Amino acid sequence: MPPYAASAPMVGRDADLAQVRALFERASGGIPTALLVDGEAGIGKSRLLREFTDEVARRADIHVGWCLDLGPARSPYGPLTGILRSLVQTLGVDGVREAVGPGVDALGMLVPELAPRETDRASTSPERLRDAIASLIEGASERAPQVLVVEDLHWADDSTLAILSFLLRALGRGRILLLLSCRSDDVRRGDAVSRFIGEATRARLLERLSLERLGIEAVREIAEQITGHPLSDGALERIHDRAEGVPFFVEEIAGCSKGPLPDGLRDLLLARFDRLSDDARHVVQVASGAERPVSHPLLARLAALPDDRLDEAVREATRSGILVVVDDEFRFRHALLREAVHDDLLPGERSRLHRAYAETLESERDDTDTADAAALAYHWQLAQDDRKALIAAVDAMRHAKARFAFASAARFGELALGLWSKVPDAAEAAAIERLDLLLVLGSILRNAGDAERALAVANLALSEVDPGAVDPRLHARLLRDKAYYTMNLGRPGAIPLLQEALSVLDGRVDDDRLRATILNNLASRHMIAGDLERGHALAVEAGKYAERAGSDDEASIAANVRAATSAHAGDVELGMREYEDARRLARGSTAELRYRVNYSDLLTLLGRYREAVELAEEGLARSRRFGVERTSGSVMTQNMAVPLLELGEIERVEEMLARELAQNTLRVFRMYTTMTRVRVLSWRGRHEEAADVLSESLPAFRETGTVERQIWYDIVVMTVAVAESRGDLDGALAAILRMLDDDGPRTLHQRRLLLQSGWIIASLRASGSDVSAAMQAVREAWEAQHPQLRRDNWEAVLFALLDPTPAGLDDALRVAQHDDVPVTFRGVLRLERARLHVRDGDRAAASRLLDEAGELADRIGHAQLRREVGEFAASAGLRGAEHPVDGDDPLTARERQVLDLIAEGLSNRQIGERLFISVKTVSVHVSAVLRKLGASTRTEAAVMARREAQPGLAGAAEGAVTASAPLSAAGELAVR
Repeated sequence: MPPYAASAPMVGRDADLAQVRALFERASGGIPTALLVDGEAGIGKSRLLREFTDEVARRADIHVGWCLDLGPARSPYGPLTGILRSLVQTLGVDGVREAVGPGVDALGMLVPELAPRETDRASTSPERLRDAIASLIEGASERAPQVLVVEDLHWADDSTLAILSFLLRALGRGRILLLLSCRSDDVRRGDAVSRFIGEATRARLLERLSLERLGIEAVREIAEQITGHPLSDGALERIHDRAEGVPFFVEEIAGCSKGPLPDGLRDLLLARFDRLSDDARHVVQVASGAERPVSHPLLARLAALPDDRLDEAVREATRSGILVVVDDEFRFRHALLREAVHDDLLPGERSRLHRAYAETLESERDDTDTADAAALAYHWQLAQDDRKALIAAVDAMRHAKARFAFASAARFGELALGLWSKVPDAAEAAAIERLDLLLVLGSILRNAGDAERALAVANLALSEVDPGAVDPRLHARLLRDKAYYTMNLGRPGAIPLLQEALSVLDGRVDDDRLRATILNNLASRHMIAGDLERGHALAVEAGKYAERAGSDDEASIAANVRAATSAHAGDVELGMREYEDARRLARGSTAELRYRVNYSDLLTLLGRYREAVELAEEGLARSRRFGVERTSGSVMTQNMAVPLLELGEIERVEEMLARELAQNTLRVFRMYTTMTRVRVLSWRGRHEEAADVLSESLPAFRETGTVERQIWYDIVVMTVAVAESRGDLDGALAAILRMLDDDGPRTLHQRRLLLQSGWIIASLRASGSDVSAAMQAVREAWEAQHPQLRRDNWEAVLFALLDPTPAGLDDALRVAQHDDVPVTFRGVLRLERARLHVRDGDRAAASRLLDEAGELADRIGHAQLRREVGEFAASAGLRGAEHPVDGDDPLTARERQVLDLIAEGLSNRQIGERLFISVKTVSVHVSAVLRKLGASTRTEAAVMARREAQPGLAGAAEGAVTASAPLSAAGELAVR
């Protein structure tokens, strides 16, 4: 077999290489750029990246990290550790400290040589680690362009993907090119890697280059490089048919071209291996056991050959094209070769090989490297030493958890659980009891955002509990945690579980802190269900136990629940005082974040939107610091999104939603995101999409709505939003009236819906509907509120819309300018006041107010408000619905360009690219075009543009609308 032509020119990838070069030039100009190179196994991804990095090595610093194939339990931060160490080697420790500052301690979690002692988990956070990595890369880019290569993304762990996702958004400056390679046939639909790629490409954070199979002439060129002579047409056809244009297979088959071709892929991959000498085969087999590149000392130790024989064996393996030398370490030329050689080992050979690796790692590790802990679990498992694999798996779980890599920690915990029954002295070996392991694993899974598996683990633990023998504290904690996971899934059953936990403690355990914890959870569940009186009483009891236990955190949580129940019952002043106590008493992360979640929610319900955003924003930063971005942080994100939406900051909300929907979070928290998503889609006029989302999520909302009153109200909010967006005002009002007729508990969530009913009633009255009964029902519901909730700005706005008078509307317009009134009502009140002006004959004043309302609708992108303003203006003759004649064109030159491109069927993003303006700017222009033309949709505006360009089409307007349906499908979804 001819030797592998490692130095032969790359074939058939000129265009692909040119694309990578172009992206490098862009990055070299100071615009951080990222590229995913994907394709099937053997297609040439790594070769392309190696060719490129060799080419630019004199112009840039190259840092390469590899995701490791450790089976399901992947090593946390796998490729990042290698990249960071390369950066440290390039900059030096002092250079890293200068670039990162205090964040160097966080980097010490992954690169221990940066920290004089092991980094204390309590002193850092996932947020500090991410920021430190970004700062280091940006700092290095001031020295030279930085090319970061992450190979084999298909084996990436969740913590690596989270860091990469952050870097794609956070790296806003610097000469940085991030290159990712991924074997597309190893990415399963719906897994973490698939979600990462989909979200990043949809957000246009990641360019994508999919390598195609080579044509027959490229196959000829590669094969002739390998064989060293021209091929006959028959030989070429045989190679092309078998290799199917995959370069790696072309190389392997060409190497066998003088003899019979191997029957299958495995035989093909082993053809070179089988021709090696005994020593070379032995060295290659030893290397196949490594989960990472093998150093010469390690290979020498494990191969146990005399130096001269080892050198000759290594030389033969590299000449044959099986092993290659990269950075003074040995790795396989292709992962497929390693897999084939490793799979060819006999079971006993494989077990002995991995035992040797595990023993070597154990003798050399220093207990600071999470990758070593993960590798040990991998090797001991393949060595079939269940006891040592269990010890290593539990150790790897603890290491990953300490570094906030919860998903990886969960996989190691589940590996330990699977090994437990195979080890007679499992508890002694792992230094943890089985029930304690299950307790920890459930918490890890919950923090990883997988409440379903957390609940399954809790159920397994409780099924193994012997109430007469187990520590009642542990039994109560398991019941408490099951209740917690049940709540996270939005399912009923949490209250009975917490009551059972209390009964387990009764008469058996004198633990005031634990009792306070469970009482607080029980009080919270009653509060969330709308049973405010019972929730308040339990919170009072919890506070007493917390005080006896000396637990400020539990006292804070008790005050928090008392605050919420008081405020929802109408005593807002008492609620505010209790929240201040909750803030003052909070010491730990749980108490602090619960305060921020619940208090920011109350501020939103009261219309104190700016304060709510500020408090939630601080809370989101804290949740990242504490490593609970997927749980408490997810709620905090929604507690920011809702007030931002009421303030009209729609683009910011959409950006937050895009990030949140891509994140694997708990089911009940995803419901909050869904509610906001339905509102945003409805706000934009995309009512069909909103209706689809509502329909899909409704069963889950109804289930959770039986135990969470807020979720019940969210159903009403979404139903009203979708109905309004599609123009079904009768349906929207009916949903609110059904809410008022419901016998369930009343909470503050009702207020915003009552306020919204004012807009709906005003619009229906203007269309001639009889709304007197609805007006009375809404007024009575409002007046039935606690006195502290009366006579505020919302009441002024609502009553002005229910019973419009010039003075009342003018007063309402003044108060609506404040940030405590939803921004849409500034337009709604102007529209209603314009109606009175038209009635009284003051058309100039009406026109001015309508212009202001239309400009507001355009600025905040609110389709319904824009539609209602346009319809009234047209019906009142204040603005012609037809396209203006030449010489009286209301569109600016830029708006005319945008209209022309709308008529071509382009989306907002495509228009922005064509005109070199941002999508947000396009959105403003599109809104202005629709308003000025009196058009309610992009399709209608496009038809108007075509009619103007071809007057003969005017008589075929109906046909034009029908013919434009595909344009609508493409265009309406892109309205921003």
